[in-house]
Amino acid sequence: MKSLSSGWINGFIGVVIFAGSLPATRVAVMDFSPTFLTAARAAIAGLLGLILLILSRQKLPEKKDWLPLCYVAVGVVIGFPLFTSLALQYVSAAHTIVFVGLLPLATAIFGVLRGGERPNLIFWLFAILGAALVFGFMLIQTGTWSFNYGDLFMLLAILLCGFGYAEGGQLSKHLGGWQVICWALILTLPMMLLLSYLSMPVSFDQISVPAKLGLAYVSLFSMLIGFFFWYKGLAQGGIATVGQLQLLQPILGLVIAAVLLHEQVSIAMFAVTVAVIVCVACAKKFA
Repeated sequence: MKSLSSGWINGFIGVVIFAGSLPATRVAVMDFSPTFLTAARAAIAGLLGLILLILSRQKLPEKKDWLPLCYVAVGVVIGFPLFTSLALQYVSAAHTIVFVGLLPLATAIFGVLRGGERPNLIFWLFAILGAALVFGFMLIQTGTWSFNYGDLFMLLAILLCGFGYAEGGQLSKHLGGWQVICWALILTLPMMLLLSYLSMPVSFDQISVPAKLGLAYVSLFSMLIGFFFWYKGLAQGGIATVGQLQLLQPILGLVIAAVLLHEQVSIAMFAVTVAVIVCVACAKKFA
């Protein structure tokens, strides 16, 4: 019982940390380019991860683990940060947070595909309903029967992140939760250091303090520390049980965006977020 309680506490801390990612990215991308922001956050977290692995004397992963680690890197180290940064150049943080309501569902679907399970019809009905709600929301917001760039980038971000979460969840069962994200970060470290240098602003004097703080947050917390709490919670309380806490992330994100960024959270945004959370919860139940 104590382990389960600790799992819920650690899982909740992880979700709260992740909930601040999009608002922090929104602030940072106002002064930093999406390329630099993506590369710098991964490079900073990667260097810290390398230090942690060396200090804790971790053994190298087995040969069979390297390809899945590459998948994790593509999903959560490169894909999600890059496409959310691109999306936030076109839409508000509150707008993008609606899409995060699909992240648990995307993770579940990729988990099902990787695990070879056969969900029943009810699962797919709720999955389709949740996707339809997000699609309808985008049509209402854009006033057209086509995606804008921000919507398209967010869909790609959610798909890649769900894929990366599913692969990381499989690996963490034998490799260790925090080790998975550290090794994934190290795989991309040389490339991210080079990209950071090539896309670095001419002068950091012109970069606002909020943008610098946003970069610091997504580098230290969103890209590294959040995964420590998240994976520890999953290990203590169970992936299926503690994983439900991720459904709170859109609501927490909307609150953060409203308080810190003074962005307007419309009734439609809130309603769609709640409806998607209900669909995801039901889909997960019948997965």
